[in-house]
Amino acid sequence: MVMSDQEITRLHRVRKTLMQMLRDRGYLVGDFEIEMTKNEFLDKYGENMKKEDLTISKSLLSDDSEKIYVFFLDKLPKLGIDIVREYIGRMEKDGVPRAILVVQQKLTRIAWTHIGETSTKFHLEVFQEFELLINVKEHVLVPEHQLLTPEEKKTLLERYTLKENQLPRIQATDPIARYYGLKRGQVVKIIRPSETSGRYVTYRYVV
Repeated sequence: MVMSDQEITRLHRVRKTLMQMLRDRGYLVGDFEIEMTKNEFLDKYGENMKKEDLTISKSLLSDDSEKIYVFFLDKLPKLGIDIVREYIGRMEKDGVPRAILVVQQKLTRIAWTHIGETSTKFHLEVFQEFELLINVKEHVLVPEHQLLTPEEKKTLLERYTLKENQLPRIQATDPIARYYGLKRGQVVKIIRPSETSGRYVTYRYVV
């Protein structure tokens, strides 16, 4: 089935945002993947492209054994637990603990429950296509965010004699937290420009 020009434009924009997101999370993404034009996108996948052809697989720059998948789903009568199980099964089979599902509709409540129940082993994120049409990080009011490693988090808490829950908080459901794929319990460093000191640094605990 040939996609409409509107559908192709939407998928091209969504894919670009995802490539930017993966690079900002530390995955190996080439400039050409982010800068790909709509015509280049069309040449690569064709007018009768299938969503499964758009699957992305990337490795962390710091550890090429740590991979992530991005799956694109067609609109279905219902996005339920069977679909979630299918993709988690693929992650388990391939030994990939993290993935993003790009969907066009909401998941059922039981599907979300299953994602939560398997979250200690598999981290499955869900974005609707419309959420990826614009990169939230490029908004003028969004400061730079840097995820602390467990060692950096420990050093920060020891330096200021704090418990993690004493830090200011950021919800895991916050759009910028979702962009960076932040998990509950992590700490993120936020860097804002300052007229007096050049930059102003704060930390947030993900809840």
